[in-house]
Amino acid sequence: MKILIAEDDQTSRRVLQAVLSKWDYQVVESQNGLEAWDVLQADQTMQMAIFDWMMPEMDGLELTRRIRASETLSGMYIILLTAKGRTEDIVAGLEAGANDYVAKPFNREELMARVGVGRRVAELQQALALRVGELEATLAEIKTLKGLIPMCASCKKIRDDQGFWQQVEGYLMQHSQAEFSHGLCPECMEKIYPEYFEIMRKKGEVGR
Repeated sequence: MKILIAEDDQTSRRVLQAVLSKWDYQVVESQNGLEAWDVLQADQTMQMAIFDWMMPEMDGLELTRRIRASETLSGMYIILLTAKGRTEDIVAGLEAGANDYVAKPFNREELMARVGVGRRVAELQQALALRVGELEATLAEIKTLKGLIPMCASCKKIRDDQGFWQQVEGYLMQHSQAEFSHGLCPECMEKIYPEYFEIMRKKGEVGR
């Protein structure tokens, strides 16, 4: 999994890069928020990011807001690194769209745990996106029933995509979630069972 880091302090950036690489993450480095934003425009496959709050050009808070406002990047999992420890600062970071925060200087075990949570969330989002794609494809197949369907003018059978003719109910069961129960309409009942139809009509149980 790729992780984008944005940290203006070179020492902190190098330590962060080394720690994440040791945990088998592919790390992409940037020195400030504006550079990180440019990286995201060129590579939108990032699933997770770690941003320092205080940076030149564009701080982590503004960068987070931009990402959340982006249609293609809004699902990214974002962790803010901050020396700000006040409750109102933490709330401000979360309200800007950050998923989590880690206090500076960071503890490696804590960072590993929080990055692990982010990875699980990102993987769940990816699995959900795949499932949604499958459902949309299924829905598209069902919607094709609204298009032109070849039907025999005499027997009312339908020709499928392979060129075979089959009963309407069989075709619909293959191309939708419909299920069928069987009975006789009044016209067919009168034609096939006229005596029974007349009895039922006199009882008021069928209409013409």
